[in-house]
Amino acid sequence: MSKKLVCDCNRSMPLDPKEMGMPINTSLCRQEVGQFLNALNESEPIVVACTQERALFTELASQAEKPLIAPLQFVNIREMAGWSKDAKESHPKIKALLSVTDLPEPDAVPIVDYHSDGRVLIIGPGDQAIYWAQRLGQSLEVSVLLTEPSPLPTGRSYPVFTGKITSLEGYLGRFIAKWELTNPIDPEMCTRCGACVAVCPENAIDLSFQIDLDKCKSHRACVTACAGIGAINFERAERSREGEFDLILDLQTNPSIQISQKPQGYFAPGVDQFEQSLAASQLLGMVGEFEKPKYFVYTEKICAHGRNGKLGCSACIDVCSTKAIQSVFKDGQGKVEVNPNLCMGCGACATVCPSGAMRYNFPSVAYQGRQIKTLAQTYLNGIGSSKPGHNAPSLLIHSQQAGTTLLENLGRAARTKPKEIVGLPAFVIPFAVEHIASTGIDLWFGAMSYGFGEVVLLLSGDEDPGYRSALTEQADLANSISQALGYGQRVRCIMASSSSDINAVNQVMAELLNRKAQKLMAPPASFALAMQKRETLEMSLEHLLEFAPQALPAEGVPLPAHSPLGAIAVNKEACTLCMSCVGACPEGALLDNPDEPQLSFIEKQCVQCGLCEQTCPENAITLSPRLSSIEQRKQKVLLNKTEPFHCISCGKAFGTLKMVELMLGRIGTHHAFSGEALNRLKMCSDCRVVDMMKKEL
Repeated sequence: MSKKLVCDCNRSMPLDPKEMGMPINTSLCRQEVGQFLNALNESEPIVVACTQERALFTELASQAEKPLIAPLQFVNIREMAGWSKDAKESHPKIKALLSVTDLPEPDAVPIVDYHSDGRVLIIGPGDQAIYWAQRLGQSLEVSVLLTEPSPLPTGRSYPVFTGKITSLEGYLGRFIAKWELTNPIDPEMCTRCGACVAVCPENAIDLSFQIDLDKCKSHRACVTACAGIGAINFERAERSREGEFDLILDLQTNPSIQISQKPQGYFAPGVDQFEQSLAASQLLGMVGEFEKPKYFVYTEKICAHGRNGKLGCSACIDVCSTKAIQSVFKDGQGKVEVNPNLCMGCGACATVCPSGAMRYNFPSVAYQGRQIKTLAQTYLNGIGSSKPGHNAPSLLIHSQQAGTTLLENLGRAARTKPKEIVGLPAFVIPFAVEHIASTGIDLWFGAMSYGFGEVVLLLSGDEDPGYRSALTEQADLANSISQALGYGQRVRCIMASSSSDINAVNQVMAELLNRKAQKLMAPPASFALAMQKRETLEMSLEHLLEFAPQALPAEGVPLPAHSPLGAIAVNKEACTLCMSCVGACPEGALLDNPDEPQLSFIEKQCVQCGLCEQTCPENAITLSPRLSSIEQRKQKVLLNKTEPFHCISCGKAFGTLKMVELMLGRIGTHHAFSGEALNRLKMCSDCRVVDMMKKEL
């Protein structure tokens, strides 16, 4: 256990020592700082319930004679709890926020490395590009690609290219730029002697050493003047150029990389001089070795991307805003590949993945489950109620950076404008994640199983539009499931426009405060959330189904089309039991019978990827997204069967009656099978060969 130092910030929070079960300081960062210094001499980890004075306490700890046994931890109880309209009721919430600090740190994740030597390509109009090249050239290895003509510097202290960008991809330390030379003069070969300028009769060449093709009348005097150098060539066949760089400063009005989540090492400040200055300052610090976490884990074995040359699920590829995920087909089998250097850790790929093949790992859902379970247990113990039908806390999930800033702004506004701003209600517990897009229905239903009455997602305005769309779809899916169980809607999204948009958050918080806390859905579960998404989801749904106010109908309840839960429907008249679907199913949801022509199905295994539907040659399969009872989901169901067809020669079963009948109907009238040859279609492969040989003899 840790030593927890709690301060009511000059009595601005109504904290009761008896309710908290610990002493309450009033000015821990000022007159009572001795309490903190004394704690430094004790053999306990220290938790300070203040984030505003983090720098002060960290500095004091660094000066202490006795080394800390663990890094200092800081928890914001002021803006997140103490400065709200119902702050007097916030003691259980504050104890819950503090309780998480006693959990062990998550397991370390692999590291992704970057190396930059400072080779920067500046792309843009000549006047701006050359301006920044001259300033950055003293510290970085500069190259310039001019997209518009401009007088060239008198010295050749750095390469200057001209042309139009055709391709730009990569990341910090490894950008590949491709461009096309659009002018007869190649500036890299040009000596800038001015001979071409002097002889041009149309004055089509100036000190930019680029030919104005609108003025040029093809006298080619410039070519003659430059003959010894060879920089001018009107008939140049090879115009493409390519270079590798560590950093990119893109000054174009329309940047070459248009995605919302730009790769590290790429800066596109546009034409704003202040933004350009900020970008230049950051570029100077991006030389050397860098690292970041590897945010994801990919399990190819359960990926439903493709089989037998057919494309199934591509949800992760579609949602990735950095284009870090690519489709790969080899020998007919499909998988995805993730470039860890391009991945920015949003986690949306794991959120939309139906099978759990793509898993977020910073931290894992299993670790987040431990945090959420601790929050719920501590809060429910604090209010003395953990039975269904009693009040339950609400979990407010937000991004670590922008979301925290927004909630802190809300808390401060609640302190200064208590009549207008309510702050975070005492039953709303904030939970920070690396990125809001990394959280999905497995974690949400896990939280409800642990005792949270609802989940609120705070989108703070800096998310890619694709992430907002994905989270909205996932919230709709979660609400469809909770409504099917009789719990009503239990997931909602707050769509703020920026980290200063406190009105959007305050409106929802006021609604929650007036409505009061949601009711506990089921007794808090004891299981731990698993590393595998499907396992976590199944455990949570089974727990909530057990205590659901209403039973599911025998046919189940329809779910949205993007649901990872559901069944399939088979048209028995069209199905020939060729078993192509069995071979295509990556999850083992479809099964054949080696002894009889039968097609079976286990709904629990199905992820609704659609590979069976895509593979079926008879178009006999359709997806049926739905929520069924636990018993139905676990049961093996017979979808179709038929009689085996026996060879008319040897009697061996070699196909199904339905398949042979279909084959006879489709090709039986062909001249190759006229007369007795038609019987060969009713023979196994061995007997067919024997019969053909007999006829030839």
